[in-house]
Amino acid sequence: QVQLVESGGGLVQPGGSLRLSCAHSGSSGNIYAMRWYRQAPGKQRELVAAIISDGIPTYRDSAKGRFTISRDNAKNTMYLQMNNLKPEDTAVYYCNAVTVTPLTNYWGQGTQVTVSS
Repeated sequence: QVQLVESGGGLVQPGGSLRLSCAHSGSSGNIYAMRWYRQAPGKQRELVAAIISDGIPTYRDSAKGRFTISRDNAKNTMYLQMNNLKPEDTAVYYCNAVTVTPLTNYWGQGTQVTVSS
């Protein structure tokens, strides 16, 4: 079992920045990949960024150049640094972890990000 707890969401003006954190515990040594998803009202959940065990990050096109995903294994925490935020980034952001043995997806409870003037 892996437990995930997100934090760092809030209200920010367009052009501002936020850093989301996802603290993981439990059998987190078995995590192969960690990802950030988001879900805006009335829309499907979408993948924002991912980082696999070798540390190579990937991003959706709208996040490239603005968002940075990272992991601090010593702190058992994943981050999403979001810069130059836009109103269309408004959503609930979810942390996701994938373990290989067994193959399982884990989710956090989500943290609200609102970009508005």
